[in-house]
Amino acid sequence: MTSTATDHTTATSTDRALITARHLINGEWLGDADIERMNPARPGELAALSPSGTAADVDAAITAAAAAQPAWAALPAPSRGAILMAAGNLLLDRQTAIAEDLVREEGKTLAEAKGEVKRASDVLRFFGSLGWAATGEVLPSGLPDTTITTRREALGVVGLITPWNFPIAIPAWKSAPALISGNAVVIKPAELTPLSATHLARALQDAGLPAGVFNVVHGKGRVVGDALARDPRIAGLSFTGSTAVGLGLQEILNARRARVQLEMGGKNGVLVLDDADPRKAAKVVAAGAFGLTGQACTATSRVYVTPGIRAAFLEALTEEAAAYTPGDGMGAAMGAVVSPQQFEQNQAAVRSAVDRGAVLLAGAYDGDPAGPLLFPAAVLTDLPFDDAAVTEEIFGPVVAVLEVADYEAGLAAINDSRYGLTAGICTDSLALSTDFAARAQAGVIKVNRPTAGLDLNVPFGGVKDSSTNTFREQGKSALDFFTWGKTVYTGV
Repeated sequence: MTSTATDHTTATSTDRALITARHLINGEWLGDADIERMNPARPGELAALSPSGTAADVDAAITAAAAAQPAWAALPAPSRGAILMAAGNLLLDRQTAIAEDLVREEGKTLAEAKGEVKRASDVLRFFGSLGWAATGEVLPSGLPDTTITTRREALGVVGLITPWNFPIAIPAWKSAPALISGNAVVIKPAELTPLSATHLARALQDAGLPAGVFNVVHGKGRVVGDALARDPRIAGLSFTGSTAVGLGLQEILNARRARVQLEMGGKNGVLVLDDADPRKAAKVVAAGAFGLTGQACTATSRVYVTPGIRAAFLEALTEEAAAYTPGDGMGAAMGAVVSPQQFEQNQAAVRSAVDRGAVLLAGAYDGDPAGPLLFPAAVLTDLPFDDAAVTEEIFGPVVAVLEVADYEAGLAAINDSRYGLTAGICTDSLALSTDFAARAQAGVIKVNRPTAGLDLNVPFGGVKDSSTNTFREQGKSALDFFTWGKTVYTGV
């Protein structure tokens, strides 16, 4: 590891001052940045530089975290919270600059990026405010002259592995509950989006977080992520990413009985009933399917419609799709796809579905993965229920629309999936929406609302292959994963 200057800037061919991501270990910015990240909307434009982390970097970060954690946990919770709130305010002060970097490295629109930075700020301030909240109970005892209290203790050092699609919001909503609970953190951000995690780390550092409490190690998942998962000093690991990787990490953590939290894939369905307004339903589906370029685990990717509304809904959805014109996120209605690999995955999913007989009502699949990664919003129909485009996660702005005979058939189709993250229904029927909320097999239910989009103060998580289905993220329930309970009997 090589120490570097603390301004972390270099000049690009566009004369833009570029923040270069570094490891943050024990309060020092370290590592030679040797990985180039190009702007997905502007071929040839350098967006970021970051270092290739090693197992030795992970070891150093965990060592620093283990040394810093006891003093951090001993600090009164309101004092810990004050640092988080200050960091949240700094993110808000720097919102535009951070969002512009986010657009360049991830590809989403500037409006989406500004919203995400605001979300990260709100998350830090929300959990910072919990420093003043009670964390235990006083309970009666069946014994005389005895008081029972409960308390929550920090796990110690926790590892976080975060994805590229929400590169500052997800690190924030994992880090904030970990830190307010008294843990020290080692985070491995996604390789494609190193700057966003750097901005979060700098805000925490500038807010006064002690050295070693929050550490960042960049690099490949199979190196940095694996080292995090296997180190016995990591008491818990929270991961958001693909199901295959998540289940592999779970095996490693379970083998040493460490705590693990997984939020993984989704193939989120919406049921549109005859009594819905077709244009309103189309707007709901489009927002969930094409917003964020479809690159969200909560995105809508399959829709089931009853016969009476099918034609009008498809016409309206096709019109909505045309409005999501992809382009440079600095000014477009829909941003770029994050990488050539994801672009090709989107192309292959649509092309193969059409080859199998699907009808493509909107979108195309003939773009160049070597050029700007602009993939138009795609609407597929006339597919069998077991088609790969209906069952497998694509992670792009692609939605399949299928007809079902009635509500019960639609509900059964929604539940016929290996995933269970979010599910939605568009209807004017209170009775059917209530029944759907009770019977749909998903962790988040949306009624007349897009499947994507979450409030920060409520629990989030899925079932089936979408999650470990144990500890939920976000809201006060997020604290449960990062703490363990203790019961204390006191006699007089």
